[in-house]
Amino acid sequence: MVQFDPFADFRMDGQIAIVTGGAQNIGEAIARTFAGAGAGVMIADLNGDQAVATAATIAEQTGRAVKGIGCDVTVEADIQRCVDETVAVFGGISTLVNNVGWGRAVDDPLAVSAEEMIDSYRLNTISALRMTAACRPFLLQAQNASITNSGSMVGTLPAFDFLPYSAAKAAMNHMMLGLAHYFAGQVRINTVLIGTVLTAGYADAGLDAAAQEKLAHPNNLTGRAGSPQDVADAFLWLASRAGAWVSGQTIQVHGGGTRVRLKPQ
Repeated sequence: MVQFDPFADFRMDGQIAIVTGGAQNIGEAIARTFAGAGAGVMIADLNGDQAVATAATIAEQTGRAVKGIGCDVTVEADIQRCVDETVAVFGGISTLVNNVGWGRAVDDPLAVSAEEMIDSYRLNTISALRMTAACRPFLLQAQNASITNSGSMVGTLPAFDFLPYSAAKAAMNHMMLGLAHYFAGQVRINTVLIGTVLTAGYADAGLDAAAQEKLAHPNNLTGRAGSPQDVADAFLWLASRAGAWVSGQTIQVHGGGTRVRLKPQ
C-alpha cells in the first residue's frame, strides 16, 4: 500500500488561477498544466475568441473548469472585468500568472522613440503591477497564494536589438522582487527567466526563418531550444505547494545557458 506520493504537492486542487496571455504558446501550456493539476483556470487574452476556444479545448483535455475572457492588460477596466468575472465564476483567486508580453526586434536602439519605450513598459511591466493590484484582495484571502511572472533572459543580458522589451522585462524583475518583500508571509512571488522557446511570437517579433533556425539549435547545456511545456512545468512547481518555500526569486529556465569552453575548438 502506497503511503507517500511525492507528486501530491504538485497538485493544484482548490486553486483558482488567472493566466494572462494564455490563449496560445507558453501561456496556453501553463493554463493546461494548471488545469491538469486540478486548478480552475481563467485564460485572459487580448484575443478573446481564441481565449474562449483554448479554454474549451483545455477543459475537454483535462476535465476541469477552464474559462476564457478577452482582456487588454494595458486597460484598467479590462483588468477589473477579468478579475470580477473570475471571482464570479470560480469564487476567488489564489494564483496569478503574469505571462503576457511582447517586443519587436530593432536595428538601431537609439532610433526607438520615447512612445515605443513607454508602450513597452505599459505592456510588459505596468500590466503586471496593475493585475497584481486588482487581484490583491482575493490573493490575501487564499491558501498558497502566489504570483508567478514570465520574465526573459533578455531582461538580464545585453540585448540592444530588443531594447524596449529587454528594458521593460528588467524593470519587471526588480518590481516583482520588491513586491515579494511587500507581500512577505502572505503571497509568494517569483519570476521565471525564460530562454529560447520557439513559438509563432518569434516571427511576429521580426525574426526571419534563418534566425529562427539558428535559435532552434542553441549552444546551451541541454543542446536544444525549449518547449512551452518545459516552461509550464517550472510554473507548476512555483505555483503549487511544491514551491511553498520559494519566494522573491528570479529563476532561469533556459537550457542551462551558453556553454563555456576556454580551449579553442
